[in-house]
Amino acid sequence: MNWPQLLSPQRLQSKTNVHDQSRSAFEQDYDRIIFSHPFRRLQDKTQVHPLPVEDFVHTRLTHSLEVSSVGRSLGKKVGEEVLKRHPELRENFSLFDFGAIVAAASLAHDLGNPPFGHAGEDAISDFFRLNPKGQSFKNLVSENEWADLINFEGNAQGFRLLNQKRYGLKLTAATLGAFTKYPCPAFFPSRDKSKKSQKKFGFFESEKENFSLVADQLGLLKIQENVWCRHPLTYLVEAADDICYGIIDLEDGCRLGLISEKETVELMASILKEQFKKEKVDQLVGLTEKLGVLRALTINKLVDECTALFLKEEKNILSGKFDQALTDVIPSQEGLREISKISIEKIYRARTVVEIEASGHAVLPHLLSEFITAAQAVATKDASRKYNNLKLLLPEEIRWDISHDSQNVYAMLRLVVDFISGLTDRHALSLYRKITGTAM
Repeated sequence: MNWPQLLSPQRLQSKTNVHDQSRSAFEQDYDRIIFSHPFRRLQDKTQVHPLPVEDFVHTRLTHSLEVSSVGRSLGKKVGEEVLKRHPELRENFSLFDFGAIVAAASLAHDLGNPPFGHAGEDAISDFFRLNPKGQSFKNLVSENEWADLINFEGNAQGFRLLNQKRYGLKLTAATLGAFTKYPCPAFFPSRDKSKKSQKKFGFFESEKENFSLVADQLGLLKIQENVWCRHPLTYLVEAADDICYGIIDLEDGCRLGLISEKETVELMASILKEQFKKEKVDQLVGLTEKLGVLRALTINKLVDECTALFLKEEKNILSGKFDQALTDVIPSQEGLREISKISIEKIYRARTVVEIEASGHAVLPHLLSEFITAAQAVATKDASRKYNNLKLLLPEEIRWDISHDSQNVYAMLRLVVDFISGLTDRHALSLYRKITGTAM
């Protein structure tokens, strides 16, 4: 792979590029994402904890903004050195382009996540895998399409949202490439999960051709049919997410009293090592200031380590020989693993987290069952009064798409999943209560 092609500003759904002297194409990507409807919905989607009354913790929106900020730093640091190594790039690109691509892809990285966090992904998958209503569609779709339905994946849903025909954001190939952590489909029998890029999947059957166009534009290395190597900047997007997820979830856990202040400080100190000055930390007044200072120092060190590793492995990344998460290989890997272990034990299994996961498993399958029946009513124009009413709660554009392609079962199911997975936590719960008659 080569950098000039990997940094392509070509927009997938546009034959011409309009140049704006004040903003690069990649900065325009960032702006398109931040003003988009799917991005706004992240403000009421669970990161880990439901919003408590006594303090503010992170939602998917604040998490995405923070990941984008860290991603921009990583991109600029890497870009500065890459431009020195490849001076021919300077004619068309700057370190700010590297930063903008990673920032935009990082900003969008959670767009496809459903309500109720990762439990929502499992609830949607389980509906098709285990629910009789969902299972009834198995013989009506292809093997590849069924693999999509029984393995709902937020990353693939995000790529779908970014590339919808009607509301797609028409992002540059570089940003779409950097966004896609798993450049392979759901149905992939020879998947090698020891490779980070194949641990999950990054596009549904419905967007397979779209990603193929992106990959061709960027010159991504093809491993086999519909399977590619990652875009190099994807490693920085992933690192930004891993850093924020680890350190900021720990901070939230401490604020909520799930992990003691002493243990939180010790966990961050294990990463900072010689940079940790206990006497200075002890002089800080209040938990907010103490956590803020330690968080900033810890994130900065992890950014430096990930930058150094990326630059060390640049040739292997460009040749497709490196396929690991940067945070799994950096010097602070053990400290991050310990934070992850403690977070699983004390944060991710906390009562409030378990409760919201349980809500997802109750709410989403019921909504899917009811709205799939309503969608079938759109397609057949033959239903009870209940479902003739319920179909009116589907967005108008979804009803239009279903009515104009009424024989495509997979497309209909995909559209209903779009609707349900796009709901915010509160909207999903409210809609569930209304259609079950438990709230008016």
